[in-house]
Amino acid sequence: MTLESKYHKNTEEIEDELRWIEKAKEHPKHFSVLYEKYYKTIFLYIFRKVNDMDVAGDLCSDVFSKALSSIQAYEFKGVPYSAWLYRIAANEANMYFRKYNKRETICIDDTSIHLLNEDLQESNEEDIYLKLLPLCMEKLKSDEVQLVQWRFFESKSFKEVGEIMNMTENNAKVKTYRILEKVRKWMLEMKGKSNE
Repeated sequence: MTLESKYHKNTEEIEDELRWIEKAKEHPKHFSVLYEKYYKTIFLYIFRKVNDMDVAGDLCSDVFSKALSSIQAYEFKGVPYSAWLYRIAANEANMYFRKYNKRETICIDDTSIHLLNEDLQESNEEDIYLKLLPLCMEKLKSDEVQLVQWRFFESKSFKEVGEIMNMTENNAKVKTYRILEKVRKWMLEMKGKSNE
């Protein structure tokens, strides 16, 4: 097993995380270190999706409960342990949306717009994209929205996106760029109609 990963600061950090995962496999009390390390990140991810503090807290508890109960199945794949937690969190959020027939909240901030704008290779008309992007996001399928969110709104690498969404890194990259092409086309059409 290689311990090289560009998603951790150094080999020592990887080894430290793996050591705590192994300890948690031996005894659940050691899971608290992983819980402390990732709770805030996972909570904020869920909160951005559901836009409700209480629901986010409940879902986050479910995520860590499931992560602990399935820790024996965890295998290091060159990405942080958080990728595995994000996959569980995404599943929990999706089950919540289906069960309660709720719609997902999509948080689009200036940084997200800037990153998307760079990948869309559009001009610096970010004001227009800030207005058009939510309309385009509503037209995307659920799995397409998730790819865009992971890559641009959660700033994940394609390797992490692939791990979270259970696909290869290359597949995540290809699908994301196809989605961007679709969004670019829609934006140009919408922009054209607004100029008429």
